[in-house]
Amino acid sequence: MTDASMNSVPVKGSLTTLDARTKKRNAAEKRFKAYGLVAIMIGLFFLVVLAVSILRSGIPAFTQAEVRVEFTLTQAQFDEAESQMLKTKAYENLFIAALQSQLEERSLDVSFDPAAIERLLGKTGSTIREYFRNSPDQIGSTVTFNLAASSRVDGYFKGRVSRDTVVDSRFLKVTDLDLVDALVDAGIVVTAFNWNFLTGSDSGVDNPGGAGIGVSVIGSFFMMLVVLALSLPIGVAASIYLEEFAPQNWFTDLIEVNISNLAAVPSIVFGILGLAVFIQFMHLPQSAPLVGGLVLTLMTLPTIIISTRASLKSVPPSIREAALGVGASKMQTVFHHVLPLAAPGILTGTIIGLAQALGETAPLLLIGMVGFIARAYPEGVVSGFIDPNSAMPAQIYTWASRADPGFYEKAWGGIIILLIFLLTMNIIAIILRRRFERRW
Repeated sequence: MTDASMNSVPVKGSLTTLDARTKKRNAAEKRFKAYGLVAIMIGLFFLVVLAVSILRSGIPAFTQAEVRVEFTLTQAQFDEAESQMLKTKAYENLFIAALQSQLEERSLDVSFDPAAIERLLGKTGSTIREYFRNSPDQIGSTVTFNLAASSRVDGYFKGRVSRDTVVDSRFLKVTDLDLVDALVDAGIVVTAFNWNFLTGSDSGVDNPGGAGIGVSVIGSFFMMLVVLALSLPIGVAASIYLEEFAPQNWFTDLIEVNISNLAAVPSIVFGILGLAVFIQFMHLPQSAPLVGGLVLTLMTLPTIIISTRASLKSVPPSIREAALGVGASKMQTVFHHVLPLAAPGILTGTIIGLAQALGETAPLLLIGMVGFIARAYPEGVVSGFIDPNSAMPAQIYTWASRADPGFYEKAWGGIIILLIFLLTMNIIAIILRRRFERRW
């Protein structure tokens, strides 16, 4: 045989020859890639299902059925109503008369009693009286009142309530829907954006239409200020000491183990700790965002410390050696070179920790930051920290625990707002990482 013929014969175990074992290994690799792709597709599918479910259930909370009535109150009517014992009832009768006249002007002959208006709008007399007492210059002028419809009527527009499912009660009767249809035909009942949901506060259990999440958003804001002001400097300082200055001995090892264990402790344990220490022992104001911020600071510190130490470790040792080699002290090396290079990871870990704290519910419930106490905006910065308030997750939990479907709808809408805040914080973390990221 010639050399050429010998070279053309495949050699066993050659890299250019696909034997049975190589084919089997390549087939296993393709299957593994297919399994990974299927897993990703399944995860994306459930993510889409979750997003669609939240949007479909929560978007109706941002709209509200409103009754728009043009109402003119003369000075004589105002004086007469204020002179009566049942003042709000007098204003309510004047409002019903104005509504009846508008229906007659549109040639709609619909008979209804005052009780039907109460089931449709609630107590309108107090709203009208408060408006004209606060704005006496509007007496004698035509004012358009946009009054939110009751939860049952709003559900009639959104499909939660139908004529077949309505059972006569003190909240709604079947005959009331005839009045609602007549008001819709007259253009008096319309569907509008529910600004009160974004700016209002929690309401009574019988008034889901008047419930809003605005006050709870302010409570979460003040609470996050406390968490940011305490957890960032304390967490970063502790991380720098443990990573750069602390000696390696049994004591520092014990601290590191405890920090790792605290990161896995359930959040409700921190709530019990905050109740015992900050409220029962230190006598700080209950249900205040200050106490909520202190509790969430304890819960967030392990996360910030762990992420900060990981960022400090990611800085190459050559940076430290070069700084020390040109005469920099240990502190100058850390604060002038290592810390700026680790800043993207530190900021990212801090924002992720804050986002986790923003969505916690159990610790806040234990210290009294429940939804129904958030009834008014704070009067100033100091009152924002120490006055009783709630937070977004606690408000959502309160709404979800109530029986009325209107509150359940508001809970879904609150979840959308909470997710917007969380997505915003994560986007900020990504932007900061990209902005300050260094490559070696």
